[in-house]
Amino acid sequence: MKEMALNIGPSHPATHGALRFFVELDGETIKKSNVEIGYLHRAFEKHSEVSTWTQVIPYTDRLNYCSSMMNNVGYCRAVETLLGVEIPERARFIRVIVCELSRIMDHLICLGAAAVDLGGLSNFWYFFNVREAIYDFTEKLCGARLTTNYTRIGGVMRDLTPDFADGIRKVLKDLGSAIRDVSRLLERNKIFMDRTQKVGIISKEDAISWGFTGPCLRATGVPHDLRRAEPYYHYDTFDFEIPVGTVGDVYDRLMVRFEEMRQSARIIEQAFRMIPEGPVMVKDPRIALPPKQEVYRNIEGLMNHFMLLMDGIKVPAGEVYSATEAANGELGFYIISDGGGRPYRVRVRPPCFLLTSAFSKMVEGGMIADAVAVLGSLNIIVGELDR
Repeated sequence: MKEMALNIGPSHPATHGALRFFVELDGETIKKSNVEIGYLHRAFEKHSEVSTWTQVIPYTDRLNYCSSMMNNVGYCRAVETLLGVEIPERARFIRVIVCELSRIMDHLICLGAAAVDLGGLSNFWYFFNVREAIYDFTEKLCGARLTTNYTRIGGVMRDLTPDFADGIRKVLKDLGSAIRDVSRLLERNKIFMDRTQKVGIISKEDAISWGFTGPCLRATGVPHDLRRAEPYYHYDTFDFEIPVGTVGDVYDRLMVRFEEMRQSARIIEQAFRMIPEGPVMVKDPRIALPPKQEVYRNIEGLMNHFMLLMDGIKVPAGEVYSATEAANGELGFYIISDGGGRPYRVRVRPPCFLLTSAFSKMVEGGMIADAVAVLGSLNIIVGELDR
């Protein structure tokens, strides 16, 4: 049979964004695959060098737009580490709650879209309804649904709304029903099992070697999770499990995400019970903007407000690497400060970049239809790939 070269993307329904694969085919078998990244041209890391520390936060929203609050938290935590400040207890629990909600939203869109890629549209709508319900509450927090810009250096933008806890508890009940419905549709579905089991297998040794983290690593049987390995924000006090797979194929990567949503719901419920009253921002005029009444009524407040907005927060000279467990794995920020109001350098370690690197190895020798299934299970977000 004649060999053929084929472009998939950069605008293709299966790539979920501007991502391009170039494959060489022998019939429908992939002999060789090459991945091209960088079609968004955001230049996030370079832009950060001409922005104040606070102005970088909205850029992080665009890294993984399916769970943007987690990106905000990861970046602000890195800056706070360099500043040497501890955020208020209430802000810590709020960050845990919004991060776990973001993890659920991310997994919902990943699982729903992966099922669509395999021909199962109904599952997407089961999950999309829940995802939209969560968005209704995040919108009340920060006025936005997708790119949230909610976290601030030193805390969060504002406190939870009075109806937040009761509303989210109701949504989590709907989430449990949606997970049960979709699980029944997929778990023992012969077509789904044939398309996902023993497809796109990666061993635990290879996954570690390629730098896998998150659900894709845990699907191989490695129970590595930064919330357990390097606890932050009281994660070591929450009762939850780390789901793992056994084979490391497409099926395991998707099933791990189903269970992680259940575990995130457990964490959120515990956080609601444990969250204390109190401020949600540090009371440090070098970091937090003054209340509006002080800006309007006295010159000290006005000058403080002006200096923070124009010159930025003064972060001590030094460098730090700080990582959090995002929906797709380890999200790390390596930042360098020269003591000014703007970062000297910001380097992000996004989980999807490492997953994309291994894509070709995972699909070569398989069918072209399997490549679509593998891509959906990796949940590659193109915003994280731009270099």
